[in-house]
Amino acid sequence: MTAIALAAGAADQIDADAVVVGIGIDAAGRPVLGPGAHAIDTALGRRLLATLVSLGATGAAGECHRIATFGATVAPVVAAVGLGSTPRRGQPISAEALRRATGVALRSLAGTRKVAIALGATRTSGATDDTVSAMAEGALLGAYSYRRYRQTSLDAHRPPVESVVVLVDDPKSPAAKQALSRAVIVCASVCKARDMVNTPPSDLHPREFADIATTEAARVGLEIEVLDEKALKKGGYGGIIGVGQGSVNPPRLVRLSYRHPKATKTLAFVGKGITFDSGGLSLKPAAPMEWMKSDMGGAAAVLTAMIAIAQLKLAVNVTGWAPLAENMPSGTAQRPSDVLTVYGGKTVEVLNTDAEGRLVLADALVRASEELPDFIVDAATLTGAQLVALGTHTSGVMANNDDFRTAVVDAATRAGEQMWPMPVPPELRKSLDSSIADIANIGESFGGMLVAASFLSEFVGKRDGEPITWAHLDIAGPAFNQSDAYGYTPKGGTGAAVRTFVQIADDVAAGRIS
Repeated sequence: MTAIALAAGAADQIDADAVVVGIGIDAAGRPVLGPGAHAIDTALGRRLLATLVSLGATGAAGECHRIATFGATVAPVVAAVGLGSTPRRGQPISAEALRRATGVALRSLAGTRKVAIALGATRTSGATDDTVSAMAEGALLGAYSYRRYRQTSLDAHRPPVESVVVLVDDPKSPAAKQALSRAVIVCASVCKARDMVNTPPSDLHPREFADIATTEAARVGLEIEVLDEKALKKGGYGGIIGVGQGSVNPPRLVRLSYRHPKATKTLAFVGKGITFDSGGLSLKPAAPMEWMKSDMGGAAAVLTAMIAIAQLKLAVNVTGWAPLAENMPSGTAQRPSDVLTVYGGKTVEVLNTDAEGRLVLADALVRASEELPDFIVDAATLTGAQLVALGTHTSGVMANNDDFRTAVVDAATRAGEQMWPMPVPPELRKSLDSSIADIANIGESFGGMLVAASFLSEFVGKRDGEPITWAHLDIAGPAFNQSDAYGYTPKGGTGAAVRTFVQIADDVAAGRIS
């Protein structure tokens, strides 16, 4: 991952190969320089804005224009990145606008050795801690590049920026240093999740995923338990076994645990871990299968969020559950009309083997509920209906408690992830009735994201006679970007839900969610 540090000094005097400044749009629709650009503008004889406009800069988000300074500044290059509509004078630029702008700049400057970020700091008004965090996250996530499998094409792709300095008034400020440290930890986890999602499924079966989890748990001090196919069968985990029985690569269930001596609340995170989803005997068409290596994105988010939570030492107890299987067609695969007995005893009629994620989640939700956590949150690349309803950038949030759903959406927004509250209409439950089993794995075709959430809610246990507070994140579209990179989001694996999981844990630890 790109190295990052805090630094003081005027932007025109900083020793770097390029300095990033902002250009936005004022209330009248005119381009205007961002708060960190004035030192550069002065050094260039107040001609920075006019020069950028002559190059076509409008201040719109996603733009990035580079100019040579010809010795007027220590850095030979200035990169002006679009901030979009800017707030009134004295009001801070939103954290997400800064993240995205910084990400655009770092992607544009790939191949550069050292970059200075001057988007939020001036001599009279330094970057706030939130600003420091946003710029650092945008830089680290924007600089991400997955290069593991490039051989002969490696030289044709510029390497990520080697190092970044974020300009602030006081780089020794404890709050600023803490904000940077947190950003580094969280972004490292997001990038780890991206790596896992981007890994070809031939190199990441359930066993390899569990091996990575074991290594990472030892590194950061998490407790870990891994159930193999024999233990799963003996324990009655019919959902995981049923989905995985068509593959030569047997399933796993990973349980991770983090405990803090001052914790008063317990969270359970559950993530769908289908390392490749062919659809099983209900075979997917070829095109939708091309990106099904991403179907373990929820499990990757759980694992890597647990790593970050342990490193941040948040005052909350957290368990992470990753039910892992490869969904393949074969002579041993589960069939449409088979009946599975999920952990805990409920029977499920499998009407469509491509609705497999909810089956492995059912086992894990029941098992997680046995430990009586205060909250359960699951994340899953669960339904194509999520893309139909909300598109590729926005996850759906469903819950059995409206206040908790609101808190989860709020946590996601502050973390920088787009999520939207969705209902779980009770009338949809009837469509899941089975003629021969306790429940069917598919129901009404319309509102498929909501039907899937209704199915999952059946496997959330009770605490003190009431359902455990639960939320479901459908990250099907946001987990894998099939289009061009944008902001700090690369093409391919995105690490969706990692930052939200960490923020939820932080909020529970701080009492903001109770």
